Amino acid sequence: MKIIFKYILITLSLIVLIYCVNFIQKETVNKNEQTQPNILFIFPDQFRNAAVGINNQDPVYTPNLDKLAKEGMVISNAISNYPLCSPYRGMLMTGKLPYNNSILSNSNSKRYKYNNSWQKDDISISDVLVNNGYDAGYVGKLHLMSPPPIKGKDTVLWDAYQPKELRHGFNFWYAYGTFDQHNNPHYWINDANEEEITYVNEWSPKHEADVIIDYIKHPSTKTRSKDKPFALFWSVNPPHPPYQYVPEKYLKHYKDKSLDELLVRQNVDLNTDAKDLTFHSGATRKRTYLAKEHVKNHFAMITGVDEQIGRVLKALKDEGLEENTIVVITSDHGEMMGSHGLMSKNVWFEEAINVPFIIKWPKKIKGNQKSDLIVSATDIMPTLLNMVEATEGIPTNIDGKDLSSIILVDKGDKPTSALYYFILEGKPESGHRGIRTHRHTYVITIDKKNVERKFLYDNKKDPYQKTNLIGKADNTEKRLHAELLKNLREKKDPWLEKYQNLE
Repeated sequence: MKIIFKYILITLSLIVLIYCVNFIQKETVNKNEQTQPNILFIFPDQFRNAAVGINNQDPVYTPNLDKLAKEGMVISNAISNYPLCSPYRGMLMTGKLPYNNSILSNSNSKRYKYNNSWQKDDISISDVLVNNGYDAGYVGKLHLMSPPPIKGKDTVLWDAYQPKELRHGFNFWYAYGTFDQHNNPHYWINDANEEEITYVNEWSPKHEADVIIDYIKHPSTKTRSKDKPFALFWSVNPPHPPYQYVPEKYLKHYKDKSLDELLVRQNVDLNTDAKDLTFHSGATRKRTYLAKEHVKNHFAMITGVDEQIGRVLKALKDEGLEENTIVVITSDHGEMMGSHGLMSKNVWFEEAINVPFIIKWPKKIKGNQKSDLIVSATDIMPTLLNMVEATEGIPTNIDGKDLSSIILVDKGDKPTSALYYFILEGKPESGHRGIRTHRHTYVITIDKKNVERKFLYDNKKDPYQKTNLIGKADNTEKRLHAELLKNLREKKDPWLEKYQNLE
């Protein structure tokens, strides 16, 4: 009996020991998994900061973004330094300014001769992440390649295939160049060659959300390793025009509202031809009829994108990944939508340059925070890489600043301004330069005839930038002028030499 009891004790002891070892191993694995956070970086196209519901500006219904904002940190001064699709994306990926990464304007076949594309040799955020143990994925619109023109034809080509060797380490690929048929999108998927295009008869944000949910829930050799952290970049094309390509169900929040109830900004002018900006080839004038016809559709698009983002965030939570995933919501630029008599983007006004920036990381960032930190597009690469401690191989020649310690522990030197750019195709020394501080916007423009103009706005006293203060605030103008030129000298901007030759 004693021998039997002894064997029982030994057996129980072994069972307990095995259980403890397994528990410790499991905990160790879990801890290792938690050391490197996932990244989910979402940037809808042409989405201004005013259009996030929680900001109480545009009357837009965005319940999922509002919830995310309360769970994370809202940064109110995220600036699209060059508010145009391709230049912003180039800065996001490389951490470099346009004249340092070759993406001086929107990528299309007209700019092929200028090599206006994402350069193979530019070490990018995805390259560094992959080299530091991440799987990297890209879903949606890329718009970083200028395709060759068709010989003998004047047709401008916008969409472009991104060869695998030019994808900078992204191992999951479900993307296209630029193709604005939101209800009938197409994609090049993973190893597909240029002729193997997948067409989809579904609203692109819905389809892409499905793809991402599958990516999150079902790791595989074609998507991501379950043993690695992932960094997924999702570029949703809506609310970029054509505005009318939006499911009817999202219009219910807006269909009974008048223009005055929707276009609530005090600088909206649907009757002017904005003749003071005739010189600016990037300002979309004489098209405010689009605001009249499509503001409901544009806002409905945002609500629809919000719903799809909500579905993706729910999948993160369902899979137990929410706690240690950094989620960022931002945009490449805003939308004027009739403000100052303009449509679209590519101008220095707040509607174009001030974009959303919500960041959530439950493990490290306390919820319900608001910050007035100035974030430039070039800052995103070094900030995210340092935040996740993927620092090996970060290039030393980037133009952005690491803001991770400011966001995480409120320590470090905060930027006092962000630069603004407009550059003519193939001419890095051309165009406009400006500076956006916490309070002011100051811009110097040089048109194609080398005529100089200046613009100055007090965004605190005049939040809708209705009064140009040039000649009316000399001390402020001198101070901002000096700060702008100092920053341009530090960045070795080729525009500066041209400007000084004009003086």
